[in-house]
Amino acid sequence: MEQRFMGTSGLRVSALALGTMTWGKETDVESAGAMLRDFVDAGGTTLDTAVSYVEGRSEAILGELLGDVVPRSDVVLVSKAGVSHRNGKRMVDTSRRAMLAGLDASLARLGTDHLDLWLANIWDENVPLEETLGALEHAVSSGRVRYAGVSNYNGWQLARAATLSEAPIVANQLEYSLLERTAEPEVIPAAEHVGAGLLCWAPLGRGALTGKYRGQIPADSRGASSTMSGYVDRYLEGRPARIVEALVTAAKGLGRTPLDVALGWLLEHHVVAAAVVGPRTHGQLKEILSSSLDPLPDQITTVLDEVSRLNQGSS
Repeated sequence: MEQRFMGTSGLRVSALALGTMTWGKETDVESAGAMLRDFVDAGGTTLDTAVSYVEGRSEAILGELLGDVVPRSDVVLVSKAGVSHRNGKRMVDTSRRAMLAGLDASLARLGTDHLDLWLANIWDENVPLEETLGALEHAVSSGRVRYAGVSNYNGWQLARAATLSEAPIVANQLEYSLLERTAEPEVIPAAEHVGAGLLCWAPLGRGALTGKYRGQIPADSRGASSTMSGYVDRYLEGRPARIVEALVTAAKGLGRTPLDVALGWLLEHHVVAAAVVGPRTHGQLKEILSSSLDPLPDQITTVLDEVSRLNQGSS
């Protein structure tokens, strides 16, 4: 698997990062272990988690597997703080107290003395940006974090953070795919300007870009789940459905799978450091890892760019 630099920093990450948001909920320990083994065997190095994932269970499972499946020194550990869940409610708090407490908890669950990349999980309107950045700076200067970044920041927020921070902001994690290109007008230019790389979550359009929702909603999918259907509903009809059809047609012509073409399109963007894939099952990961991730022919890229461009009608 290709190793790419995170922005203009010296941090190398694998083109695919293994997201662990479902570990401890939809993905059990045995399946998580099998996925981690296959991911590492395929050349993957980058593992993405967060304090908020299943109230820390994702980090705890990953911590149990590190050392047994792969040496800690062979992986790039990414985690996030600033979002938590309390009594079933989502809490946003990027204060110095909350951020550093989150870091301590992450390190304890992961069984390591440092993270390779630590992100402020979300912009917090209630906390001065300088305070949040101060927590990132302290984490880096104390050696508990090697590189600092942010997550889900828009263009001006990223530029402001990079300007104020004494620790370089090397990454912004956000949703980006053929179905979600709102990062392009402002976030991508800002990232290029400040030298940050993008970690793209939902690179497969929350599953829609695999083609599995064409004309049906599989019984074992998130789209059929009473609690998760809202996560994918917006990508199942209208403009997203037309993009998926164009993607499937292109994939057939190339003899590749739709998800391979979708990932290939995304990874061609030089500001993209990695696509964060979040398979729920071992089978889903195997399908992802079987992808070639080869660059697309120019004419295919042009067609996909056109059909998915932002000013297309939404109906």
